[in-house]
Amino acid sequence: MRIIRDFEEAKAILQRSPFEPDEIPINMKQRIKNVFSKELTPEEAVRRIIADVRNKGDAALFDYTKRIDGALLTSLEVSTKEFEEAHEKVDSELISALNTAAEQVRSFHQLQIRHAVKEFTEGGLGQIVRPLERVGVYVPGGTACYPSTVLMTAIPAKVAGVNEVIVATPPTQDGEIPAPTLAAANIAKVDRLFKVGGAQAIAALAFGTQSIPKVDKICGPGGLFIILAKRMVFGTVDIDGLAGPTETVIIADELASPTLCAADLLAQAEHDVISSAILITTSSKLAEETSQEVERQLKELERAQIARQSLDETGRIILVTDMDQAIALVNLYAPEHLSLMVQKASSYIEKIRHAGGIFIGESTPETLGDYVAGPSHVMPTEGTARFRSPLGVGDFLKLTTVVSLSGEDLEKLGPAAATIANAEGLTAHARSVELRLKKGDTQ
Repeated sequence: MRIIRDFEEAKAILQRSPFEPDEIPINMKQRIKNVFSKELTPEEAVRRIIADVRNKGDAALFDYTKRIDGALLTSLEVSTKEFEEAHEKVDSELISALNTAAEQVRSFHQLQIRHAVKEFTEGGLGQIVRPLERVGVYVPGGTACYPSTVLMTAIPAKVAGVNEVIVATPPTQDGEIPAPTLAAANIAKVDRLFKVGGAQAIAALAFGTQSIPKVDKICGPGGLFIILAKRMVFGTVDIDGLAGPTETVIIADELASPTLCAADLLAQAEHDVISSAILITTSSKLAEETSQEVERQLKELERAQIARQSLDETGRIILVTDMDQAIALVNLYAPEHLSLMVQKASSYIEKIRHAGGIFIGESTPETLGDYVAGPSHVMPTEGTARFRSPLGVGDFLKLTTVVSLSGEDLEKLGPAAATIANAEGLTAHARSVELRLKKGDTQ
């Protein structure tokens, strides 16, 4: 891995710029051309898909599922029988692991909701808290299987009290949803699951079709087409954010294990060639040994080619003089995940302003957060940890303010309201108050 020894160079490297896809890969260009019989940009392709789904409903979903996923479906929704059969197909050890993860996720979010925004009434003013009515969860799939994403998105919504949680995920070419995904959906108590992926799934959830009901919010990760689709439907529905490539920063000192640092960097890098895995350390010795250990461990990985490309393109080891410099770089970068592999790690939390999740000590690898720790693994990426939070129960709650003022309050506040309304030229606003004040004078 490349080792950066200059602090100013490190700052320049970690300075964020808006996430925009670089040159579109040739295989993506060809795939778009195969689907639409002409060359389109990803934005043009997504806009066309959304328009077709909005205008043609289920017919467009069946058509795009055949053209994009290669699956010829007779029904969009997963049946009760398919759920039951999936549970039988999944290894008992995985079912046990999914149940363990679900218990942890549920327990954390039940604790979170106890400390979430509360209802109150004071002095005639207050607020009420209501869960969203219907939420759509997008789970990537097709060639892969992500049961953990089902748990990490659906369970917080259920704990928040959402009436109906709907999952959309792409089918395999034989029209199936992977059994582990269905098992996780069953454990998470998902209400309905549909065999639809890509931008067409986002459009269906946003606008509704004959089979898929319109939702109030869409959450869940995805690739470029999902990001573009969520951008385009935002405003019609709420979204949880626009997830870019996943990323991890590790801060380590001279007592950290280079073996574990390398393992954690590789665990991040194997996600995708555009994932980011960065080590910031005060120890030149650890920097060198971790770089060597990465090379050694790469030889043992099934996804070594992906991990190597990720580390070559975006992976870095940054050498700093002290923890103040390390934390300054973290706050500049605002990483999705931050691991503290340093002595007295908890003492530095107060100084960390911007990070999606903080993982403290060698016994808390980010992998536990990905699967079983409890907080959702859907976290802010691309520097959005400066203003966004990890997915949680708050994402599925909304506030309604309540105003109930007395006659005395009207007399006290009314004249100011009328004055401001007149200054804005909204004389009907002023009149609605002034009439009440006059009525009070005559009583």
